[in-house]
Amino acid sequence: MGAATDVLLVVLAVLAAGAVAFGLMASRQGRRGQDELVASRAAIEADRKAVGLEAKAEALRVRTELEGELRERRSEVSRLEQRIVQREEQLDRQQQDLLQRGDTLAAERTQLEAARGELTALRETGERELARVAGLSREDARQEVLQTLDRELVSEKAELIRHSVAAARTEADERSREVLVTTIQRHAADQTGETSVSVVPLPNDEVKGRIIGREGRNIRALEAALGVDLIIDDTPETVVLSGFDPVRREVARVTLNKLLSDGRIHPTRIEEVVIKSREEVSARIVEEGQQALFELGLQNVHPELVKLVGTLRFRYSYGQNVLAHVKEVAYLSGMIAAEIGADERLAKEAGMFHDIGKAVDHEVEGSHAIIGGEILRRLGRPPEVVNAVQCHHYDIEPTTIMSFIVLSADAISASRPGARRETLASYIKRLEKLEEIANAFEGVERSFAIQAGREVRIMVKPDRVNDDAAVVLARDVARRIEGEMSYPGTIKVTVVRETRSVDYAK
Repeated sequence: MGAATDVLLVVLAVLAAGAVAFGLMASRQGRRGQDELVASRAAIEADRKAVGLEAKAEALRVRTELEGELRERRSEVSRLEQRIVQREEQLDRQQQDLLQRGDTLAAERTQLEAARGELTALRETGERELARVAGLSREDARQEVLQTLDRELVSEKAELIRHSVAAARTEADERSREVLVTTIQRHAADQTGETSVSVVPLPNDEVKGRIIGREGRNIRALEAALGVDLIIDDTPETVVLSGFDPVRREVARVTLNKLLSDGRIHPTRIEEVVIKSREEVSARIVEEGQQALFELGLQNVHPELVKLVGTLRFRYSYGQNVLAHVKEVAYLSGMIAAEIGADERLAKEAGMFHDIGKAVDHEVEGSHAIIGGEILRRLGRPPEVVNAVQCHHYDIEPTTIMSFIVLSADAISASRPGARRETLASYIKRLEKLEEIANAFEGVERSFAIQAGREVRIMVKPDRVNDDAAVVLARDVARRIEGEMSYPGTIKVTVVRETRSVDYAK
């Protein structure tokens, strides 16, 4: 019993241990199954998210591809539309060209019909003329043939004349250039450096009070005796003499210097010194005239002319001393005359006296050229010289070769660099005035002042100004410039009228 019981107890213990072990195993298997279920669910959820992301990426790729294809399709459609528009424009141009060609062909057809009509008329005229000639005598027929030939040769003769004139002008231009260039090279003149302002320096400013005098009696006596204005201002140690007569200014300058040297300044002394200064200046004028004429080899000149030539020593034109200018013109005139075989002495005389009227033009009304010519005619100078002097600014028409020589020499002397001085402001103002006058006329498109104001070139509208009107316009502009402006030398007015025809080759 005891052994059986022990066995039973052992068996029961074994069974109980097995049951406990089985329960433990079952419990472990249950927990493992739950863990695997959770893991499976997480894996499924991850797969679902991965599939969703892949689907979105695929959808985005497909959308991008579709949008790119759509853009390409739109670009292709735009190119096709542009090609269609260009083609339509090309067709329109071709259609317009065809219409123009049709109009041209119609016009040509009309001209051809007119030419056929003229040919028929000429043929009928020829037949009538032949019938008429058939009834003429031998001599009459000969005269008829000669008259016909003469009429046919008129155009050929005119063309021959034009060619001959053009060739002569070309040859004359070349020869004149050679003469002028040679003359200019042979003569080198000094640059003008003097001014037309008379300024008297003073030793000190205290002298100004003595010049003015008590209650201004000295300065009044000076101005009354000299005929000039004395300007005494704040400028240190300077007195300015103002007067239109250059000889009077010179007399005043000499008088003032003498009074300052002497120290005695009062009305009585002033009158005495003015008389002596006038005599001194008059003698100096004669010496200047004699010296200038001697340098040019001109002899037996009237004393009045000698004095007038010397007076030019105190005259200035645009900063150029007139005596130096006339001497230069005389030299140039003589050289030009020598080059072309004209009278050299007569040319020098005409050049020397061409501005003689400027010595008295402030006393006599009129152009200095006309005044000078009248003086020379009165003093018995040759007619060639008188004409050259009077026409050197085209106040009258030139009639002799001497006139053109002086014209050329005067232009060379006045236009060379440094000969005349003009402020920039007045220079620009003169050019603007030239263009303003030209632009004021009807039909003028634009104008340009060129060659330092010696020429104004006017461009006109061809549909409003014809050839005849262009000639009249040039004359009217020139007359208005003469009436409204003051300028040295001459101003050339050139009117240009041009017609432009434009077409395009397609």
